Amino acid sequence: MTVWRFLHTLSLFVMMVGIGSVVVPIWKAWAAQAIEEKALLFQEAQRNETYFLLPGFIATLLTGYAWAASAELNVITTGWLMALQVITLVDLFIFLPLMGVGLRRVRILSLSAKKHGGMTDELRDAMADNVPLVFGTVIVLTLPVMLWLAVFKPF
Repeated sequence: MTVWRFLHTLSLFVMMVGIGSVVVPIWKAWAAQAIEEKALLFQEAQRNETYFLLPGFIATLLTGYAWAASAELNVITTGWLMALQVITLVDLFIFLPLMGVGLRRVRILSLSAKKHGGMTDELRDAMADNVPLVFGTVIVLTLPVMLWLAVFKPF
């Protein structure tokens, strides 16, 4: 059980590094004025999503189930664990893909705008949609709820 706890904690750190290294550049890119800076920040966020966030999320999910199994917790009847699973799966299968698709869209459009030398109408529309910004922020806001569930085990 100690090995699974260590691996789960390690994967949680990778996931947190991934969330921070993706969401913070997205926030900074939305505040940036220069198109070159926007393009650079979107590229950084896209790269960090692939290198840290996705592997960290998947490793956290897998090691969490392994730790629960080694601790002989029932993942269906334990209320706090079921709520934690639901939030994690919603993050992984709904919010994360929506953020990723929006991020890829604004990254490509920002590179195109950089090539054209200024803000394009397509990039302006994509920035007005706020898709990566909203879903990245929602993922960040689910983390305290997940932490509360895991620490206090309310039900």
